[in-house]
Amino acid sequence: MEKVALVTGSSSGIGYETALALARDGYQTFASMRDTSKAKELTKAADNEKLPIRILALDVDKEESIVDAIKEIISDIGRIDVLVNNAGYGQFGCTEDVTVDEFRKQFETNFFSVVRIIQEVAPFMRKQGSGIIVNISSVAGRMGLPGSPAYISSKFALEGLGECLRYELGMFGIKTTLIEPGVIKTKFFESMKISDSKTDPKYKQLTDKMLAGFKMMVEMGSPSSQVADVVIKAIHDKEILPRYIVGTDAAMFMEAKNSKSDLEFEKYMSKELFPA
Repeated sequence: MEKVALVTGSSSGIGYETALALARDGYQTFASMRDTSKAKELTKAADNEKLPIRILALDVDKEESIVDAIKEIISDIGRIDVLVNNAGYGQFGCTEDVTVDEFRKQFETNFFSVVRIIQEVAPFMRKQGSGIIVNISSVAGRMGLPGSPAYISSKFALEGLGECLRYELGMFGIKTTLIEPGVIKTKFFESMKISDSKTDPKYKQLTDKMLAGFKMMVEMGSPSSQVADVVIKAIHDKEILPRYIVGTDAAMFMEAKNSKSDLEFEKYMSKELFPA
């Protein structure tokens, strides 16, 4: 029986590498993206390796696009075995500077689109009695940091959803997991949005400081292929874990968080972020 995978946000970065990794693993992979004109590099790579990858138009912010894309897969092949929810972007700016509309748009893409896609795919997985849903979260989904509350809150929400799904879908034979990368070398900054600073100038200084530090970390970040490798590991695990951390930076932060009280960790991070 042909195994089928769907990956969102596949034009670059984590989605691009994950689509290739799944195809290499034998999955008929639907690599979806909002703008299919950005699929040239992925198509070339797939052709060179003779990989079973099909490019699929899917705008995660549009419900009709989601419905049409899932219908196309089911109509053509009749099943979806692996769903990787990867599409997303980062909204930067301190809470007072980020408008409520910007918060909503961040959640629309990073959280509500995931809910919509799962609601479309889960009925078919239930009918199959099997399936794996992989949600690409972030280590930022388990620790708050200044300068990006919209992005971090959306990832916290995804973490909560992931825990609920383990119970709800698990009883139907559907496995779910969260992948939590640290800083990854991707084109994240190309899609990133920065809110206008319109309150206290200290907020802008703080956001700029966090962005500068993040950009520096990206240069030394883990490759996207490392995330893809963990996705493959997860779907092959006999007992899929609730979470998989990716990157030495993420592992370091989570080790510190788990070994300290909340207040101790806050003080630790403050020293890391704002050294004297």
